[in-house]
Amino acid sequence: MTEDLPPETGWRGSPEVWLDAALALLVEGGIDAVRIQPLAKRLRIARTSFYWHFTDRDTLLAALADSWVARTTTGLVAACAEYADSRAEAMLNVISCFLDDTAFDSRLEHAVRAWALQDATITARLHAEDDTRIAALTALYHRWGVMGVEADTRARAVYLTQIGYISMQVTESLSTRMARIPSYVELFTDAAPTPRELARFHARHGFIP
Repeated sequence: MTEDLPPETGWRGSPEVWLDAALALLVEGGIDAVRIQPLAKRLRIARTSFYWHFTDRDTLLAALADSWVARTTTGLVAACAEYADSRAEAMLNVISCFLDDTAFDSRLEHAVRAWALQDATITARLHAEDDTRIAALTALYHRWGVMGVEADTRARAVYLTQIGYISMQVTESLSTRMARIPSYVELFTDAAPTPRELARFHARHGFIP
């Protein structure tokens, strides 16, 4: 029906506009929802305008995968390299990344993991990004003098704990999460955060105990 079609405005959008809409559809409805016609309808842009920016749907999906990496792996690797005065503070930097959707987009991560269940190419990309993230966490332990299998195992404990939160779609209030974080830090580093370190961490996330 004609009322379902977007009006011809002459505006074709931009690659970023189409990609942002595709990311939203991926999170909301999974990869099968990411189709050109639903995107055009969502943006109220003519369907043909899509082809000014992307060759086809596969090109868009490749851009989606790149955007996922930029919104997850990039932030975690940066957090692992961030300056810290202590082991505890370094781990708080990593946890901060997971609490900040601009650094690590948990909803997008969950959507991509679901996508990987039906796409072997994305499964391979996911495994590669898992390896990159674990390598960054392992390097963090190396800086503390923890080496070999112990460093690898501890890095996996940190990473798989967070991926478990995401995969199980665990929901906690900020106060509940904050109450648990000192214990997580001590579990992962054998060092409890100091009151000063916790105060800075709380301020970073706008949390008042």
